[in-house]
Amino acid sequence: MLELRHLRTLTALHETGSVSRAAKRVHLTQSALSHQIKVLQSHYGLPIIQRRGQSIELTEAGKRLVALSGKVLEEIQTAERDLARISQQTSGSLRIALECHTCFDWLMPIMDAFRQHWPEVELDLVSGFHSDPIKLLEEGGADVVIGSECQRRRGIVHHPLFRFEILAVLAPEHTLRGKRILQAADFADVTLITYPVPEERIDLIRKVLRPAGIHPQRRTAELTVAILQLVASHRGIAALPSWGIKSYVDHDYVIARRIGASGLWSDLYVSTLKETASRPYLRDFLMTAKNACFATLEGIIPLA
Repeated sequence: MLELRHLRTLTALHETGSVSRAAKRVHLTQSALSHQIKVLQSHYGLPIIQRRGQSIELTEAGKRLVALSGKVLEEIQTAERDLARISQQTSGSLRIALECHTCFDWLMPIMDAFRQHWPEVELDLVSGFHSDPIKLLEEGGADVVIGSECQRRRGIVHHPLFRFEILAVLAPEHTLRGKRILQAADFADVTLITYPVPEERIDLIRKVLRPAGIHPQRRTAELTVAILQLVASHRGIAALPSWGIKSYVDHDYVIARRIGASGLWSDLYVSTLKETASRPYLRDFLMTAKNACFATLEGIIPLA
């Protein structure tokens, strides 16, 4: 019999294209997820998924069930919003501080959808760059922080969003264009173009360059498009999330290279105060953000 958990599993398979990644997303072991699929295939007498090399694809039957899951899960989310309104837990504020400034592109549509679903909630972005966004949260200057910090701090809850790869971004004619993978030494004599944040918050510097004893010259810009323009104008090299540069790479405005043999990866979290984490509109924001990201951003991986 088809159950709600099956619909969530099929959606995860569809959006990740991988049994292991889908299992992480729905908090199952791979064997448990595979068992669910086997049960469904036995029940309907039809294959649900098929393998294509290292990835999996949905069959015609699987795609039909995914179409159903989209409708059902959306209706459930709508019903939960309505129940929150009935219980009068619908007002409050959601002031969002961004440590990940490349997140603006995918966050804006989510905020627009959230305003329609929760008109009673005051939604806003906290402007500027903050040296310690979590402290801003603790001091009441923000209700939500979207960033990479997940260290335990009293009274703070870190909700996992996803893992993503950071790529080196170069001008198409750059002298390093012939290298498929850049190592720490490749950054020794270049200008690194970054957002105006402390070095401790820049993954490339903290995880790759500083351990190798490399301290490149920095130039800063506040907007992602400004960073990309500087890169394209041969003013330096940047390191940005893969989703934030895809359209520019596709149009040959810049080129992207992996950093290190295994790549440079970072994790993204939504951090809140413990006392506000259970509010219905906040839970809905988290679910909407996660679903939208996995549906639209390529190359991201679920966090356990």
